[in-house]
Amino acid sequence: MYYQAIRRLVFTDCSCATDASKTYEDLFEKLDTNKDGKVDVAELRAGLTSMGITFRKGAAQKIISSGDKDKDLGLDFEEFSKYLKDHEKKLRLTFKSLDKNNDGRIDHMEVRQSLADLGMDINQEEAKKILQSIDVDGTMTVDWNEWKAHFLFNPATNLQEIIRYWKHSTVLDIGDSLTIPDEFTEEEKTTGIWWRQLSAGAMAGAVSRTGTAPLDRMKVFMQVHSTKSNKISLVGGFKQMLKEGGALSLWRGNGINVLKIAPETAIKFMAYEQYKKLLSSDSGKVRTHERFIAGSLAGATAQTAIYPMEVMKTRLTLRKTGQYTGMFDCAKKILQKEGVKAFYKGYLPNILGIIPYAGIDLAVYESLKNAWLAKYAKDSANPGILVLLACGTMSSTCGQLTSYPLALIRTRMQAAASIEGAEQMSMNRMVKKIVENEGFFGLYRGILPNFMKVIPAVSISYVVYEYMRSGLGIQK
Repeated sequence: MYYQAIRRLVFTDCSCATDASKTYEDLFEKLDTNKDGKVDVAELRAGLTSMGITFRKGAAQKIISSGDKDKDLGLDFEEFSKYLKDHEKKLRLTFKSLDKNNDGRIDHMEVRQSLADLGMDINQEEAKKILQSIDVDGTMTVDWNEWKAHFLFNPATNLQEIIRYWKHSTVLDIGDSLTIPDEFTEEEKTTGIWWRQLSAGAMAGAVSRTGTAPLDRMKVFMQVHSTKSNKISLVGGFKQMLKEGGALSLWRGNGINVLKIAPETAIKFMAYEQYKKLLSSDSGKVRTHERFIAGSLAGATAQTAIYPMEVMKTRLTLRKTGQYTGMFDCAKKILQKEGVKAFYKGYLPNILGIIPYAGIDLAVYESLKNAWLAKYAKDSANPGILVLLACGTMSSTCGQLTSYPLALIRTRMQAAASIEGAEQMSMNRMVKKIVENEGFFGLYRGILPNFMKVIPAVSISYVVYEYMRSGLGIQK
């Protein structure tokens, strides 16, 4: 229905500029319901909805803002027609870049090829689903009119913007930075959007970690101190912390946890770009398995560089009142009493945890994405923010669950030297001892507060990220 409406009003393929202006005029008159000579956001939204046109949240506002040259919060006919003409030109360029064989139609192989060029590896079924969401006449190809009808009132003008729907973003900070880094297009790198995206993500992570710090401290507290003979409940643990250090003690270790976001993000991003160049075998194109290997190696590189901060975070989180005056005092005392080696205690289980975390995270996300596309991608390949948040949260949680025993071993090894009378053990010996004394589920101590912080962490990081994107001028 909506395709026929748009085609009838706007997309009559004619070479006559007068006829094109007339069709724009007809559409403008239909949208200008109060006949004041301009179309505002409410009129555009209501008009497109009444014509059966589905569009993304915020699209109407963005169209008005893009075309409103005199800043009167509406488009007059001149601004309206200029926006449509300019937008159409950009859409034409995108269509041509997809139409590899220049036959005037896009098929699923061309969709796959174009996405591969941008570093997004999809299978044949996924490409067909994307195509079906645009294809109106059922030919399994998309011509220029179908392309225009689908994207005219979608502010996305190029392929990079269109594929961002399904890019697996690391903005969802649930406390562990073991995910594969974000993929950035060449356009994003040259325009400087990449550093704004990373800055917005870092700020979102900082606020999210601060908001969920009491639960994170409880997780570490239970990982180290809770055993079969010394069970610590959630309520009991918080009472113990409050009694020992007051309300502010719930945020111990949060400062360094936030501080390590910036260097870790920067190192991981730079290392990821270098590893991709080394591993890509086919003229710079990065396939899924190569992306996984590059992401895991980048994570390992970043973790190696900032690992002393991880050790300090654990020590500061578990410290008693008056034990350390701050981060520098903590570093100084560890160095004096235990030497440089102490800053890399628990390093092996930490590095080993990257592979199951990143692998499961990527595999679950891809599976959920494919399931959604197979079942629901009828009118649009855009899943909407709730689906994306749910997929990202579930995949990251599954990754965490898989690597959690290694995280627990790492934390106990980091903390061992600071606990009086604690035996210094190797990774294998510690695993064996925990399983013997506490059973298999002893490796999952502290998992409850860890899961409890997932939903608030995701919610906070997403809200802050959106505010930061807006503040830094990143287009939606």
